[in-house]
Amino acid sequence: MIELNQLADLFANPPKKLYKGVQSQSHYQTMRDRTQIAVDLLRPANLEADTRLPLVMIMARYWRSMELRLASPPRKAPIGPREAIADYLIARGFAVVIVDARGTGASTGVNLYPWSADELADYGEIAAWAMEQPWCSGKIGAVGLSYEGSTAQYLLASGVKGVTSAAPMAYEFDVYTDIALPGGIFNTAFIQQWSESNARLDHNKTSRLFPWLARLMVKGVRPVDADRQSRAILNQALHDHQANTDVYAAISQITFRDDRFGDTGQTLDDFSVFARQAAIEASGGAMFVWGSWLDGTTADTVLRSFNTLSNPQIGVIGAWKHEMTAHGSPYTRPKSKPSPLQEQQWAAVTKFFEQTLKTDQPGVEKTLFYYMLGAEEWRQTTTFPLPNTEQQTWYFQDDKELAPTPPSVAATDTYSVDFAATTGQTNRWHTQMARPLHYPDRAQADLRLLTYTSAPLEHNLEIIGYPVVTLYVASTEDDGAFYVYLEDVDEQGVVRYITEGQLRGIHRQLAVQPAPYWMGMPNRSFKRDAAAPLPRNTFVELTIGLQPTSVLIRRGHRIRVALAGADRDTFMRIPAQGTPVWQVGRSTALASCISLPVVR
Repeated sequence: MIELNQLADLFANPPKKLYKGVQSQSHYQTMRDRTQIAVDLLRPANLEADTRLPLVMIMARYWRSMELRLASPPRKAPIGPREAIADYLIARGFAVVIVDARGTGASTGVNLYPWSADELADYGEIAAWAMEQPWCSGKIGAVGLSYEGSTAQYLLASGVKGVTSAAPMAYEFDVYTDIALPGGIFNTAFIQQWSESNARLDHNKTSRLFPWLARLMVKGVRPVDADRQSRAILNQALHDHQANTDVYAAISQITFRDDRFGDTGQTLDDFSVFARQAAIEASGGAMFVWGSWLDGTTADTVLRSFNTLSNPQIGVIGAWKHEMTAHGSPYTRPKSKPSPLQEQQWAAVTKFFEQTLKTDQPGVEKTLFYYMLGAEEWRQTTTFPLPNTEQQTWYFQDDKELAPTPPSVAATDTYSVDFAATTGQTNRWHTQMARPLHYPDRAQADLRLLTYTSAPLEHNLEIIGYPVVTLYVASTEDDGAFYVYLEDVDEQGVVRYITEGQLRGIHRQLAVQPAPYWMGMPNRSFKRDAAAPLPRNTFVELTIGLQPTSVLIRRGHRIRVALAGADRDTFMRIPAQGTPVWQVGRSTALASCISLPVVR
């Protein structure tokens, strides 16, 4: 176990400020098909002419930089995606290039689908161009959060030899399961809001997801220098963007992993990071991967990357909201400062790039730093799952109890799905739309659910890994959504959300073929040929993996498993009509239970 100061010691003595101020230039880079890509080049001010700097690239979907109604702050990086980290890097001797993705911002072209093959090829061309510039040392890294986290990872797959490292933060490894259809259930709220936000940006309007002050101060995307007066190319770009694919319309037609995205001919797998495994590994580039136990599936992304990709890598799993600017642990005060603080995060990333781009230090042994909810402390490991993990099974019992002994009588519990059930609009899925991360006391919300609660624990219980629920259920409908929540109930009856899993009934079949990457959850293909309706009023076995967690449930607290058939504010209603009534089995033959990865 390590304390927070030891996490900081991983990158002890971060680079000191070497420069003051920023010089900013922007231009269009012409791609192989004549598409014009908008590029901001940021370097320290007053740089001597022969100084060569390592380069960090940020490749943005949400405008590389913004045109303000007031004068931009002098001698600072233009306001744009994660602008503060750009200032931090530049002051410490790095050049920064920020790019508008093809079909977005001030770049021309059409965005047919996220992270398209053409878009990724553009980034490789820009990296190759940068390698030839007299100000570039010949070493390139990439950093980004969310969409830009994926593009940072993809740059390693570009084949450009000077690209040696990436620090992807809070991104998705598998678009189907991680963001579009977790458990095969359409993530309606996120996809709709994300699509609407992108459409506004593509019309040169500020997103409603921007803070209100930003919406007042920002006029639109920042034109490149030579186009600032005429705006001819910017106007052409905005015209091009009107042909961008409507993401919500395209994904709302997808049920199965092998369905196509709109009329592009692509599946969601085709633009998922895992599909680039061979190219990422071939780069040999070092990775510094960040996620959160409570931010979508980003913790799962860190663990899958850690166990799938052979690249030297350090993983960090915290307990923060999507932007990593506030704490999200259910055991801390809402909106409290993150651990580590954001400037410490930037310092760690900067030191990582100093080691990989300046001093060319060899890759370290794979190391994972993870935050322990409940204990509110940092720990580390070189392997995951932890070697001293054992699976501990807790069974559903009479009187809605949960116990580590199998049920002794044959019985069922009846539950009529409550479609008003919700985890709210500050949950792990909504924080990805720049919202706060906060799960209030779930005691009232649980009254709409079917719950099973243990007796008070006699000893502390450390759960680290992927819980799995085996549910024996008969439904009156031939399809449905099944949600499982793991919760901690304290002595005062306060119910804290820990983690969750979900599964659409038609996707219940487990895969025979190996998964395309390391998985901690039960493996499903989610393909059309594996789907089948639920047989009405007939018991079936559902094996539901929950998102990984790391939590200390203290002595005297109780474990709760809560079941739902809806999450109103987040996911699609299944079925669209009718109200399913479930029979949940709890007998020797139908022993519904949860398996917890307990560390001794």
